[in-house]
Amino acid sequence: MRLLVGIVLLLSMFLPGAPARAQVITAGPDSVIVPVPDTAASDNNFFLSKWNKPAKAALFSAVVPGMGQAYNKAYWKMPIVYATGAVLAYFWIDNHTKYKDFEQALLIRLDGDSTTVDKFVNEGYYSESRSNGTANLKRAKDYYRRNRDLTILLSVAAYGLQIAEAYVHAHMKEFDISDNLALKVQPKVMSVPTQLSYTPGLSLTLYTKK
Repeated sequence: MRLLVGIVLLLSMFLPGAPARAQVITAGPDSVIVPVPDTAASDNNFFLSKWNKPAKAALFSAVVPGMGQAYNKAYWKMPIVYATGAVLAYFWIDNHTKYKDFEQALLIRLDGDSTTVDKFVNEGYYSESRSNGTANLKRAKDYYRRNRDLTILLSVAAYGLQIAEAYVHAHMKEFDISDNLALKVQPKVMSVPTQLSYTPGLSLTLYTKK
């Protein structure tokens, strides 16, 4: 009989079927019920449920700029995020447009075809009659290209900064700011090692009232 029970238990471990909630081990008159953890339900949970608030705030800001600030309920920061993005977008478009204009004008002026005329041919500083007009075209093209590339770098930095701000703000909201905390400010005389003298100052001490 014991051999038969052992075979049945062994087969139930390998054959497919409904997951067992508990396993009964029969070794004699006393039976022991061994609980089997149900991992199927926990594995099906949404992945964000395992993340803490700072990680969620950073993820939301990475997906949609400003969304992490909304998650932290710092709604007043969202206009700052979008205003910064709008200003950077304006400068990128402006510099890119001017860069393409000067690039096209320089290509036309250097193509060796007298029938093609660029848009700056009669512009005083960039005119073709000026001795250094063509060189000024090239300098202007390089200037606006650098400004465009710098705007891209600033945009990437601003994007990363708003993610970091949302992450840090979420961490700060979890700090203990209850009435048990207190800040003690008192005068103190501090030594100045380089001058072998003393100078008055203030001592700030953060402690718990308990």
